Amino acid sequence: MPFWAGPLLRILTLIVVALAVGLFLDDATGWALLAAGLAAGYAYHLIQLGRLTRWLDRTRWENAVAVPESSGEWGDAFAALYRLRREELAGRERLSDSLERLSQAAEALPDGIVLLDAMKRIEWCNSVATRHLGIDAVQDRGMPITHLVREPVFTAYVQDEGKVDPVVLKSTSPPVRTLSLSMIPFAESGRLLISRDITAIELADTMRRDFVANVSHELRTPLTVIVGFLEGLAAGDVVASPNLARHHALMYEQALRMERLVRDLLALSALDDTQPPANEDVVDIPALLATLVEEGTALSGGKHKLTLEIAAGNFYGSREELRSAFSNLISNAVRYSPEGGDIALRWVLRDGLPVFEVADNGIGIATDHIPRLTERFYRVDKGRSSATGGTGLGLAIAKHVLIRHQGKLEIESTPGKGSTFRAVFPKARLS
Repeated sequence: MPFWAGPLLRILTLIVVALAVGLFLDDATGWALLAAGLAAGYAYHLIQLGRLTRWLDRTRWENAVAVPESSGEWGDAFAALYRLRREELAGRERLSDSLERLSQAAEALPDGIVLLDAMKRIEWCNSVATRHLGIDAVQDRGMPITHLVREPVFTAYVQDEGKVDPVVLKSTSPPVRTLSLSMIPFAESGRLLISRDITAIELADTMRRDFVANVSHELRTPLTVIVGFLEGLAAGDVVASPNLARHHALMYEQALRMERLVRDLLALSALDDTQPPANEDVVDIPALLATLVEEGTALSGGKHKLTLEIAAGNFYGSREELRSAFSNLISNAVRYSPEGGDIALRWVLRDGLPVFEVADNGIGIATDHIPRLTERFYRVDKGRSSATGGTGLGLAIAKHVLIRHQGKLEIESTPGKGSTFRAVFPKARLS
């Protein structure tokens, strides 16, 4: 039944009753009854309308407000409003949940996200953008992004709508990082600013360039010596030279140097994978160290005293990789210890962990050099390393071997007093 049918029926009924009263009594009484009935109906509707107005006003500030109870057409209207209100609250809750999930997803991103309006003013940002750009999602809302990131190259990038390539910025405040910033259209007139930390990529590129440069430098010297003598030999100048034997010895020495360099480069290439070695087995560490002591003594030529202490058992791992790592630590101690120095080798347990330790009383290393010792081709004394036949890759190889065996390399050193290189392995690798 239409909503107007009930009120119309009541009005018609009132008119009929008023007419009947007027016929049986008098017209004045009938008209009075009709007026009173219409006034009562009008007052009732005003009361219900007031209740509706107050309810609508309260719902502006409160979510859970009970709908007024009534009957008839107003009851139906209030029931319909209640259903709409309930659907609205459910929709708000779904929207709030969606926004919360979207916010959590944006917070989980490794990149910084900043929402900008058409005037490049900040509307919202995630915590990564706060760390990258130093902006606050609450305090800086409505501020132009160029007022907070005050870099000329960034300002020009923001103003140039047609620029596609991201802009790279280097932060000066700690922690120092390199950021790649890109801005893309969002919605109708908004913009999405994405900041990405490319510090590790920049460092990797720098290391790659340095690595190529260092390899080229390391190979150029022996190649220059060998090629020079070979050119003289081809021209017939060396045949009559009384220094032919010395020249031959120099070429042989430089060829061996290149062979060691290529061998170590290949070893590093094979060790770049951080996964455990595929050929693991129980390694007889005492027998392995006894062999390495003999090799270290031969390398020293009797100029150093090598001692061995064994207080731990066998080990589960790759024998060849462990041999390479331990051998490099020992040869490193021999090369950088003066004649007559003592070199102590220890395979012991420290706090339940297996540890291989090489301690010498040599020249020592300054503190600022220690963090970079395992970098490829990094040398504290380049002249001494070249003179002793080092390739500059030994500690890098040792570090990679330890990583593949879930171990770590600890270095302690005092200039003028000596150094201790300690390979610490997990307890689970003890056999």
